Amino acid sequence: MHENSCLAINAKLDSATWSLDGRPMIKHWKVMNRIVRIILIVVSVLGCGAVRAGHDIVIYGGTSAGLMAAAQAHAMGKTSIVVEPGRHIGGLTTGGLGWTDIGNKAAIGGLARDFYRRIKKKYEEPGRWVQESKEDYFTRRKSPNAMGEDAMWTFEPKVASEVYKDIISAYGIELVTGARLDRRGGKGFVKDGGRIAAIVMEDGRRFEGAMFIDATYEGDLMAAAGVKYTVGREANSVYGETLDGVQARSAKSHQFPEGANVDPYVRRGDPSGGVLPGIDPKGPGEEGSGDHRVQAYCFRMCLTDAPDNMVPIAKPDGYDEREYELLLRYIESGKYHKPESKYDPLPNRKTDTNNHGAVSTDYIGMNYEYPDGDYATRERIIRRHEVYQKGYLWTLQNHPRVPEDLRNWYRRWGLPKDEFGETGHWAPQLYIREARRMVAGVVMTEHHCRGAERSEDPVGMGAYNMDSHNVQRYISAEGFARNEGDIQVGVPPYPISYRAIVPKREQCENLFVPVCLSASHIAYGSIRMEPVFMILAQSSATAAAMAIDARVAVQDVPYGPLRERLLADGQVLEWKRPAAKRPTSKEK
Repeated sequence: MHENSCLAINAKLDSATWSLDGRPMIKHWKVMNRIVRIILIVVSVLGCGAVRAGHDIVIYGGTSAGLMAAAQAHAMGKTSIVVEPGRHIGGLTTGGLGWTDIGNKAAIGGLARDFYRRIKKKYEEPGRWVQESKEDYFTRRKSPNAMGEDAMWTFEPKVASEVYKDIISAYGIELVTGARLDRRGGKGFVKDGGRIAAIVMEDGRRFEGAMFIDATYEGDLMAAAGVKYTVGREANSVYGETLDGVQARSAKSHQFPEGANVDPYVRRGDPSGGVLPGIDPKGPGEEGSGDHRVQAYCFRMCLTDAPDNMVPIAKPDGYDEREYELLLRYIESGKYHKPESKYDPLPNRKTDTNNHGAVSTDYIGMNYEYPDGDYATRERIIRRHEVYQKGYLWTLQNHPRVPEDLRNWYRRWGLPKDEFGETGHWAPQLYIREARRMVAGVVMTEHHCRGAERSEDPVGMGAYNMDSHNVQRYISAEGFARNEGDIQVGVPPYPISYRAIVPKREQCENLFVPVCLSASHIAYGSIRMEPVFMILAQSSATAAAMAIDARVAVQDVPYGPLRERLLADGQVLEWKRPAAKRPTSKEK
């Protein structure tokens, strides 16, 4: 039997009318229904591959967004299932990003805020503060007033995992791990007209649903379903922006300082000998022009300086000293950044360590193949990033060209014994800052972020800087190494359009994309924060439930009732600037 036939019979079974000589058979229809279902299960297993019983909402991706979508589906009275291609649950939120990027906390509501309130409650439990007291931690953070807030925004990865386990249990979330979408030429989904009927895994498992949510960082389901997307940076001319495309003149942060004069060539001063790894001799490109480049990835490293909870940094297999020559020359320039930069403190003497400075944890230029890459390509890129970052730490702690005082500072840090035990205490989630981005009816741009253009159908708020990490290294006209692509421009809280999380009607009628949503490169740099993904995922599940009830395409969900429900669930959809404080006579 053809797979589409199996799906069609299953879909029609519930509405079938059983009759004999034109007269309804009410008495025995339940028995007949069960018999036919048993037959269909056998047929589908033998002829169509394993088919999971249909759910109202199928969510692909066990990220924070995926889990929040499932929780909201339950709250809306709908069945759902979260299908995670890997084994790690919670994405970056449980994978090392414990120093939450939020911009303005007041813009976060709904289940997202509930998550951070649950974090706070965990740290109020006895025995949580082992390596330091709560008071000492907030003093170390230089934010003692934060103890009085309703939520806690910095946390250990293991505590975030505990909170998600609680949420999964509380909402009865059905979760499947190790189920990768079959991405081979249209094999990953079954379509019925303009709708997805089922998604298909590499091992043949299929998950049927009325609505689908792509909660992955990569947008794999979106791409498999034929939804239009883009990768890389648009030219400024595409949407009339100023911060998109090549930004060599504006790339001042995380840059080689003036006077560093770091030589980019293998043999110093000799271009004929080739360039150091990661440097593009053809860069940077015309200012403001578009290209294929995406901002750099890294692991958000959870480190500790507590001796009794520390695993030393080992020299990784595959270590190549050439990868760190630029780092060593940067240090030798005498312009190296303060080593403590972006060792953001987490409870119990841990850190969320992120990129900082000209040469740091960002593996610049080594991820261009990732967004559209097959699973093997992505795994290779992930492993290269892991080796690079472990080697980066080992070099700083041990290499004789690193000054002793600097080596001693870095030697204070190691991996925490009580985190990530299944992956050797190393973070299991690479920070995919940007991959595919949908191109939908509304594209969020720099103009939305600045408030010059306003979304009339908001389903959440963005509030973080327009933030792009560097995308490439090149050689300046003076012959020195330069970074390009870093942009950090502040924004007020701004609304995100419903039409930016749903595809165009002609591409798919029952899909939501709250993570790889429709945004330009620079606008995505602001939107791409974990709390925002949680918010948009909750809104997606709310709209999905309403579309099911009304039997309409996602593009036809009426905004008025959707807005009412979002507000009832505590979502923040508007931002009113606080009234300006009237100056006192002294201030005048």
